[in-house]
Amino acid sequence: MSSNNQQSKTNSNQHTPVDRVDYDALDKAKLAFIAASKKTLSFAQSFGFVPEEKLGASANLFSLNLEQYINNSHKNIYITLIAEGLGTADDARPADLTPQELKQFWYNIGIKTISSLTNDAASAGLQTILISLYLPSSDPKKVFDSNFLDGFTAGLIYACKTVGCVWISGETPQLKGKIYEDKLDIAGSLFALLPAGITTIDGSKLQAGNKIVLIGSSGPHENGFTTLRALAEKLPYGYRSKLSNGQEFWQAINTPSKLYTPLVQKLLKEKVEVCNLENITGHGWLKLMRSTKPLCYHITKTLPVPAVFSFVEKQTSMSKEEMLKTFNYGAGFAIFLPDQANAEQTVNLAQNLGYEAVEAGEVLSSDSGRKIIIEPFNVEICDKNFLLQKS
Repeated sequence: MSSNNQQSKTNSNQHTPVDRVDYDALDKAKLAFIAASKKTLSFAQSFGFVPEEKLGASANLFSLNLEQYINNSHKNIYITLIAEGLGTADDARPADLTPQELKQFWYNIGIKTISSLTNDAASAGLQTILISLYLPSSDPKKVFDSNFLDGFTAGLIYACKTVGCVWISGETPQLKGKIYEDKLDIAGSLFALLPAGITTIDGSKLQAGNKIVLIGSSGPHENGFTTLRALAEKLPYGYRSKLSNGQEFWQAINTPSKLYTPLVQKLLKEKVEVCNLENITGHGWLKLMRSTKPLCYHITKTLPVPAVFSFVEKQTSMSKEEMLKTFNYGAGFAIFLPDQANAEQTVNLAQNLGYEAVEAGEVLSSDSGRKIIIEPFNVEICDKNFLLQKS
């Protein structure tokens, strides 16, 4: 009897560990993020400032300078709020990366994160002002290690400086049971506006006779990673497989994305007449015919195709058309101009800023709906299975 009582007392003193949020790991990450975001506060000075440069509150403030709009008697300020996620790009890497390789990987992912948000805003002529990130994890201690924090924040700072925006806030919830322990979901939102005196770029001016300028990409950017990850599983050396140029597969697909906001803002500042802009992301080159207008996009000249796309094309046996529907295939951004003079000016300005650019073709009228003809690749694509559109 006494033995049972003793056992009962022993059991009553054994407490089940409390399953709680790891605030220590989260706070360490939050402090690193706040320290990094403070380094971005001066990047949007022409549009406003953070009062007293304080960050870390539940709601950080940004004072928007409206003087340029008031002085020019603009009745409307065109703004946007965009939410976007990185997808699975941050999972596309070998498991045996060295600490230095991991830092470089996360640095690139930091740039890709900003690219996935701001390039969409740039396609409407908008200047991104504020960035907010959403970084949920299941086990923050495993995810937010020094390699991640050092690399990711450095990439974000570089990208914010390039774009000219402030990283002002974020959220890092611990979501046990909803996310794999060693995984991270990367998403965010942005606030952007159209500079004073700029006419909205919504595709309404797009018409037959427009010239098409294509701006080069650095690789897949943020799209096509379902295909890329599936390919890595089939390669003999996985993500460590080498391309013809000696670069490993994981490095090629993780090359930092191009940030197109500086180019778009330069075009607007130089008063280049832009009819339409398209960020070539998901759906690849189909994005060229996003307008609902029955037009043909006739491409007669293309940019050099990065080695990674030739490698993927060969290894997967995807047709040229499939590649163009899946990837940007070397063309990350499309600019539509009214005439030859504006097209030439666009190419020159882009090249002076370090972008690859080419006057690629012309917009034609079409009697058979939207379509793209890409002569160098001998491909013609109609809009039969392309539902996305804008007026």
